[in-house]
Amino acid sequence: MGMDTHVRRGHPITFGLIILFGVIELALSAWLTSKFNMLHNQRSLSERDRVRFTLFTSTWTIFFSGLLIVLFWHSSDGSILTSVLAHLIVLGFSWIMWTAAAASITEMLGGGLNCKAQDAYVYCNQLNALEGFAWLEWLLVTFAIVVVLIRGIVAARRGDGYRGGLV
Repeated sequence: MGMDTHVRRGHPITFGLIILFGVIELALSAWLTSKFNMLHNQRSLSERDRVRFTLFTSTWTIFFSGLLIVLFWHSSDGSILTSVLAHLIVLGFSWIMWTAAAASITEMLGGGLNCKAQDAYVYCNQLNALEGFAWLEWLLVTFAIVVVLIRGIVAARRGDGYRGGLV
């Protein structure tokens, strides 16, 4: 089985997982943002802003990952929209934002909360889940970037150029 077959199978699976966990992260961060807006019971403005940034990052990820899947299915024949460069741009920005979101939530929570031993955070379990899924998204995006970089290097060495398609 050639590498192109693996990419044709793996691309929708990888981006499908990125979208799936992005939707979970979107639901968590949207719910927390809604509660913070209604009840103003966030611990600090920093907590509110970090959750909102995670909401933005998950929305960005869902939209652009969905766009890349649709474009990949529609024209995986070497179009600029499905090229290694296009994937690197979208995944690069997503990686930067997930790194910032996950790290900021982790820093805010001090690495995680023991919900039985604290009472400072109103939504302890939800914030722990937000942190965990943010790191999972970061891991999936990192994996996707590594695969795209490898495919780009292979395509460049093969003589297809840097604008060549992912498959």
